[in-house]
Amino acid sequence: MNLSLRIFIGYFLVVGLTGLFILNIVITEVKPSVRETIEETMVDTANILAALATDELKSGTIGDGNFAQSVDRYATRSIDARIWHFRKTTLDFRVYVTDAQGKVVFDSERRAVGMDYSQWNDVRRTLEGVYGARTTREEPSKETSTVFHVAAPIMDGPRIIGSLTVSKPVARIDPIISRAENTIFRYGVALILASLAVGLYMTVRLQLSIRRLQHYARAVAAGEHVDAPHSSARELEELARAMADMRARLDGKQYVEGYVQALTHELKSPLAAVAGAAELLADDLPAEDRRHFAQTVQAQTHRMQSLIDRLLRLSRLESLEQLDTRERLELANVVGKTCAARELIASQRDIAISIDMGQSPPVIEGDAALLELAIGSLLDNAIDFAPAGSTVQLSATREGADVAVRIHNRGEAIPDYALPRLFERFYSLARPGTGARSSGLGLSIARQIATLHGGSVEVANHPHGGVEAVLRLPARGG
Repeated sequence: MNLSLRIFIGYFLVVGLTGLFILNIVITEVKPSVRETIEETMVDTANILAALATDELKSGTIGDGNFAQSVDRYATRSIDARIWHFRKTTLDFRVYVTDAQGKVVFDSERRAVGMDYSQWNDVRRTLEGVYGARTTREEPSKETSTVFHVAAPIMDGPRIIGSLTVSKPVARIDPIISRAENTIFRYGVALILASLAVGLYMTVRLQLSIRRLQHYARAVAAGEHVDAPHSSARELEELARAMADMRARLDGKQYVEGYVQALTHELKSPLAAVAGAAELLADDLPAEDRRHFAQTVQAQTHRMQSLIDRLLRLSRLESLEQLDTRERLELANVVGKTCAARELIASQRDIAISIDMGQSPPVIEGDAALLELAIGSLLDNAIDFAPAGSTVQLSATREGADVAVRIHNRGEAIPDYALPRLFERFYSLARPGTGARSSGLGLSIARQIATLHGGSVEVANHPHGGVEAVLRLPARGG
């Protein structure tokens, strides 16, 4: 099980179960809380009515006096009250009065007059001088038949002379309770789901950030030049920076080691040639031989200087993270300057250069000097391997979102064993005719420049003969 899934499951258990626990507590508390509120209101009502009924209970006219008439008028009143989301259309209080012995002397519903209610808690406790209330089912098998009863004492000075009870059916307040419970449940479930959605979102973001770090680590291990991923999480951002610093240090160490080894290997041959020529020049040689060996020293010195210069140039390119200069360029101008610089050497070898930029020359964005260097390196290779009397064809066309610069010569095909190694540093094939080899850095330089421009370089045998190099660069519209 991966880390992100574990985090999400842990988050789900904590948030989900906690939310359900709290939701259950809230819903459980709704009913008693509402009933407590109703009972508190009924206590006030019962005490007001008890105060109003005192005189008539003392005089014995409670059953047909003004109090009874007022209660009757209350029962027949029409009402249509909109209380928030609840509509009240009936008056639900029942009122009954007992004497000091618990005998009912008044009942607003006229069904308990004369009955002994002294056994009921509301009456008994009230007559005893304590708070009296009860909840009773009128039909034992039906919970909806439950009725609240709240009583208040009827006082004659300090003496309790009776009790007055106000009752209200639970069925009248159940819709309010049910609606409150349903509302709380809906919002509670919505809140839990929203919390889980947030948790899932954060888990996915964390997983994506970790995957970007994994891909970055694999790319670095594969030797690819990629930027360290960014993350909104400070810890992951710091981890990415730490990995980038580690990569830079390791790359620097490996880079130096690799270049020292390669340079040492490549300098062995010209140094050996110079050392051998120097030993011979120390002897007394004929003028012609001395001139020959002096030319060898000069040629090998030039070769070493060229190798070092190109190596330093490649080193600077590989250390760049992005272009220092980026401008809008007419590709035709870049190609024209590059070819003009090589016309003389091409003509000396009896090789023509053909340029085809199309009717609408492509526009690109980048560093003109570096692009001239890249195209020049590819063109130099094409000229070196082109047979005398042939033409090197250079064209540039728009291909989708890219511009493809193609350089095609009619030379011999590249051997199969050499194709995978063409872009290796210092790897070079012998030039036809002379057998000379280049520094083996031209294609590496071209590829590095292409990468800095967001493009690529390919070299392959052409299906119709010869070799074709393709430099692809992102096109710029307009």
